Amino acid sequence: MKTIKIGGQLETSAISLGCMRIGSLQRAEVANLIKTALDSGVNFFDHADIYGGGEAETTFAQAIADESIPREKIFIQTKGGIKQGQFDFSKEHIISALDKSLQRLKTDYADVFLLHRPDTLFEPEEVAEAFETLHKAGKAKYFGVSNQNPGQIQLLQKYLNVKIIANQLQFSPAHTGIIDAGFNVNMTNPASVNHDGGILEFCRLEDITIQAWSPFLYGFFEGVFLGSPKFPELNKAIDELAQAKNVTPEAIVVAWILRHPAKIQPIPGTTKADRLKSMTAAYSIEISRQEWYNIYTAAGNKLP
Repeated sequence: MKTIKIGGQLETSAISLGCMRIGSLQRAEVANLIKTALDSGVNFFDHADIYGGGEAETTFAQAIADESIPREKIFIQTKGGIKQGQFDFSKEHIISALDKSLQRLKTDYADVFLLHRPDTLFEPEEVAEAFETLHKAGKAKYFGVSNQNPGQIQLLQKYLNVKIIANQLQFSPAHTGIIDAGFNVNMTNPASVNHDGGILEFCRLEDITIQAWSPFLYGFFEGVFLGSPKFPELNKAIDELAQAKNVTPEAIVVAWILRHPAKIQPIPGTTKADRLKSMTAAYSIEISRQEWYNIYTAAGNKLP
């Protein structure tokens, strides 16, 4: 198993399985998916209270029980803070959200609890109180955020007694916003626009692990780029490299993300056990600097 230390503290598998879509599966299918993950070197599972309206967490817990998988063999991350039509980082909602997730997951604690997207109305002191309450009660060991920029993280961290160890950001060869501006410093082309406040460099400086969600999607849930006619050059580059290394295109994409020195943790959300197993071949291959740049430019990105 290839591992990563999230935030320099929590050592887990370098790949996480995103559980957003498992709520629609049968318990036996979920059990097989989890077993395949563990057998293939993936022991970190990413959830959120809104995934499937809570069904993802419920189904996951049922499958874990069916297979008698010890809690200490897996790492569970879940997120809270989204309500229908709004975000809510109030102390009451944060504590309630995690309590309900733990009930559905049938566990006493989450290894990591994340704030799900930013809430512009949040009071950092209130979030700090919620985190402190959950931490002291043993309900969450570590904490993080998702889709937040450096200023938002710094504002929150100022009031926390615990360290933010993770930030979930969308990243793939077809969604490269967190690195594009870094290539185009002192330029006036569209790619030079810094949309995220230098979040990649900030996370590296602060030892915050970036978790790459939806690594096979382009846009905001617009579709999968693998096999898409919208990305002919990208698919050609990935397919040729997959053939040369005798792995699947999915493994190449995961390896491309793992190749970045920021030590990014990919979170593929597949529901197919065989596809997940094929992705973990990324553990055993290396992507060269030239191969990495070939994929980046094949996606339509231009270097200055």
